[in-house]
Amino acid sequence: MREVRISNTGSLLELSRRLRAAGGENIRQSMHRRIRRAAEPLKDDLTSTMRGLDIRSQGRGQGKRGGPSLNDRPLRATIADAIRISVRTGASPGARVWIDRGRLPAGYENIPHQLNTGRLRHPVFGNRRRWVNQYATPLWWDATVRRHTPRMEREVARVLDDVRRRLG
Repeated sequence: MREVRISNTGSLLELSRRLRAAGGENIRQSMHRRIRRAAEPLKDDLTSTMRGLDIRSQGRGQGKRGGPSLNDRPLRATIADAIRISVRTGASPGARVWIDRGRLPAGYENIPHQLNTGRLRHPVFGNRRRWVNQYATPLWWDATVRRHTPRMEREVARVLDDVRRRLG
């Protein structure tokens, strides 16, 4: 759930070696940029899906009061801002879309995974003696990735074919 990799390791490794041997820096930069461009719609869709994710709670019982939030940023925006892309054309070439846990507040590292399962269980305002469940659309990450996979594979294959043609 945490990351998506676009790679056809055999073809990408072979092209990476040929690029190094040919010294084609412009070709490598172009390949890098085009592979990133193929992954950007997925990142954008994951970000917008997270920002609009329906998270429901059981609701407060009668006479219950809220308390201060442990985080000053909204949960959905915090997770959406942590979604990243990286592209490598070196030893293990490919693209990766993932949630950067380092950009999440302390204690929030596992929340994206829990939301993907459809249930987020957490203490009420940090009170470890009182826990609640919140429910989200299950498999939001998986479904979004599944929708984009065929397009990304076609784009990466097209990039690889173009680079092979340019290398001769």
